[in-house]
Amino acid sequence: MNRSRIADLSLLLVAMMWGCTFLIVQHAVRVLPPLAFNSIRFTGAALLLALITAVFYRHEWRMLSWRMVGHSLLLGLFLFMGYGFQTMGLLYTTTSNTGFITGLSVVIVPFLSLALLKHSISRYTWFSAGLAVAGLYLLTFTGSALSLNKGDALILLCAIAFALQVAYTGVYAPRYPALPLATLQLAFVGLLSTLASLIVDGTAPLAHSAELVMKPDVLWALLISIGPTSAFAFWIQTACQKYTTPSRVAIIYAMEPVFAAFTGLVFGGETLGLSAGLGCLCILAAMLTAELSPEPARTIQNNDESAPFLSSD
Repeated sequence: MNRSRIADLSLLLVAMMWGCTFLIVQHAVRVLPPLAFNSIRFTGAALLLALITAVFYRHEWRMLSWRMVGHSLLLGLFLFMGYGFQTMGLLYTTTSNTGFITGLSVVIVPFLSLALLKHSISRYTWFSAGLAVAGLYLLTFTGSALSLNKGDALILLCAIAFALQVAYTGVYAPRYPALPLATLQLAFVGLLSTLASLIVDGTAPLAHSAELVMKPDVLWALLISIGPTSAFAFWIQTACQKYTTPSRVAIIYAMEPVFAAFTGLVFGGETLGLSAGLGCLCILAAMLTAELSPEPARTIQNNDESAPFLSSD
């Protein structure tokens, strides 16, 4: 199996982790406000990756430069904006609207990829993106129609921010070692989330965070979020985008709500109607179409096939 296929399977694992833990995080942010939760989540993830780098990949810190710091800040800003706009948008719109409009990043990414990386938009990409959007609509609007409101503008900004993060990761991942780039990106998200939490929620949530973190729902969600769904997920994304295209990443990430629906069905006592089931099949078909299409040109060439996949060498 070549590196492009391994990268896509690894990104599918990331989408599965995000989707399957959505219910856990949803319960946690009812106790600890979202911005405060993200502050602890991303700061903890950055510290974990920094420790891994210091112990196992110490030489990569010697490649640190101000240019890398600046590019990490940009990626962190996009990621923070994505989570921030999504959180604010949820105050004014429905979960269904949020899920669908956030998923529209699947059609935004190819255009950004064309502009930034000069990747042509093939007919397979168009078909896969269109099929994924149709599937997202069927999955999120079971028995209802799309009804727009003022919160949806914020969610659209969230979709654009997430699309920019995926597209620019495709630009910067080939230039820098994966671990320091991912570590700095998450550190900036943690810092920005802390500042936003202090501005929006005041000092109370973070001041009482030690007490709130010990509540089972919050503690369990943070343990999962800091490690698998933040530190390792964004390390995997940064490493994998050396070997696949941003457009394909976006289509694979469209599987996240499918895994979320499956988790809700099995563990949340939710039901999955015919329309939602058909939507899941459409998204799965979109991912398979993208996967079976001609292999994308790699952003970089790496002739050392023996190098560890998650190493940035």
